[in-house]
Amino acid sequence: MEFLTLPKLLIWFIVSICGSSTSSTWNNLNGQHLRVIWPRWHGNPKGLSGPLKGGVALEYLSTRLNFTYEMIRVTENRLEPPENGRGLFNYLWDQQCDFLIQDVVPTFQRNKLVDLTSYWIYDHFTFLIPVPDETANLNAVLKPFQWPVWLGLGVSVVCVITVLNLIQRFLDDRSTIETRAENTKKRQRKPISLRHREFVISRIKDYRIPLRLVAGVWILAAFVFIQAYTSILFTYVVKPVNQPLISSVNDVVDNLDIKLFIKIAGTPDNILSASFQITNSKNITGLNLKLREKLNSNPNSRCILVSDCIGSITPGSRNVFLDANIYHKDAIRENFKKTGKCNLQIAKAIFMPVYGTFALAKNSPYTKSINQGLLELQQIGLIDFWDLWFRPMPPQCSGNIHGNKMPDKKHKPLSLKNLTGAFLVIAVGLSLSLLVFLIEKIISISKIHRSRTRTNQQ
Repeated sequence: MEFLTLPKLLIWFIVSICGSSTSSTWNNLNGQHLRVIWPRWHGNPKGLSGPLKGGVALEYLSTRLNFTYEMIRVTENRLEPPENGRGLFNYLWDQQCDFLIQDVVPTFQRNKLVDLTSYWIYDHFTFLIPVPDETANLNAVLKPFQWPVWLGLGVSVVCVITVLNLIQRFLDDRSTIETRAENTKKRQRKPISLRHREFVISRIKDYRIPLRLVAGVWILAAFVFIQAYTSILFTYVVKPVNQPLISSVNDVVDNLDIKLFIKIAGTPDNILSASFQITNSKNITGLNLKLREKLNSNPNSRCILVSDCIGSITPGSRNVFLDANIYHKDAIRENFKKTGKCNLQIAKAIFMPVYGTFALAKNSPYTKSINQGLLELQQIGLIDFWDLWFRPMPPQCSGNIHGNKMPDKKHKPLSLKNLTGAFLVIAVGLSLSLLVFLIEKIISISKIHRSRTRTNQQ
């Protein structure tokens, strides 16, 4: 099997640094010929899932440990055999294969059936979700303050209006009494200076200092409130308006409209099934049990091929796919190549860590040699470096992967959807002001009409 020239040259260079000769005391693969299964081999049907870096890892091991190999064509996509069929482990049991390059999650049951190598990959299970469409940022209206603040503001407004009305009524009654008292006095001539003094005093009374004092205090408090509101409102205005579908595993369980998809007989399916068998009780309400009940509620939640599960994650849908994080990166990259858009993203919610191994036949004489080669591969850090070659993430989609640094680029200008909340606040304020103006106008017209009616009756 031939690979790219550059990776192959690098492999030969690294092997030459590590030492081209291997000790015969531990290298039982020296000069041997192996039958290898790698589901992503081009001779297998398309759609089979497997480690993307498995081919170059095999090339490194064959060069480092000095063995040759041939690929075995397979059509199966699961490790353990189903009730009426075969699995990839059958090739090891029937001695049709010596080395299985697949992400095998180690368990006690599998360790009894086959030889598992040392860990060669460290990852975690995450949820693949569609990129949500941008929505109007209506949260900016109410989010800056919690409901007790809004309740206190409403009570304060009512109290201020009541106090102002009481002061207004008190001053009006006092002015009426003083006017009547003055009219009952006998008219007497007064010097011009005295009459001017009384005129100034009456004008000062008209200013109604207490009324304006309360209004001034309220305006000052309103100014402080508005400054606090607008400063917090700004953070909600610039906040992204495309919120992810889920932010934690509990969102998948709590939201009935979210559909969960997994690969049939895959590691997540086996973990949830094992949890259900261990509990095996209706009184147990753990997270794994809830996820399994959600899977069982949808007959199409288990896909035969990973590509079928990924195909259900479409923009605008409420579907999520649970699988290894590295496989989600492959899905995002492939989807971008087909559509030219970043329609998929990885949720921040991490389900659980996972470790991957290779598998050989039980009691294989080559297990120790393969382990030694994988440990050397881990030591020089070549496995992680291969991601730069085989998983070159498009810069446009780098922000869709949790934990990746956003690419350096200019900030996008704010759109109308970002400012929807701010414009809504202005619209509500103008509407309330117009409503109050109309009410005051109606009351004023009504008072004028009643005053004219009384004058005509007199």
